[in-house]
Amino acid sequence: VQLQASGGGLVQIGASLRLSCTTSGFPLEHYAIGWFRQAPGKEREAVAAIKSSNTEYADSVKGRFTISRGNAGNTMYLQMNDLKPEDTAVYYCNTFYRAASNSWGQGTQVTVSS
Repeated sequence: VQLQASGGGLVQIGASLRLSCTTSGFPLEHYAIGWFRQAPGKEREAVAAIKSSNTEYADSVKGRFTISRGNAGNTMYLQMNDLKPEDTAVYYCNTFYRAASNSWGQGTQVTVSS
């Protein structure tokens, strides 16, 4: 079972990025899923989630980030708009079940340059 995030990069303030997550071993559609991030020296935090048919966002990204599932059932996305320097972090996708077990896949670095 693996979840791999991709699509990060170095961008300027106000830019947009779309992160993608692909899984192997299980379909995402049956799980509560989310995007998490960890900035240097900080705890990992959830920034967006899909639980049942509801979406949830951290206050810091509300209105700028959008989480979605892919049609294939094994993909998910995070559309990030109006990026800010404080969004700089390594971003991970995961199910909340695996997150609670501290089981993580490969993240993707997002750096927002000021």
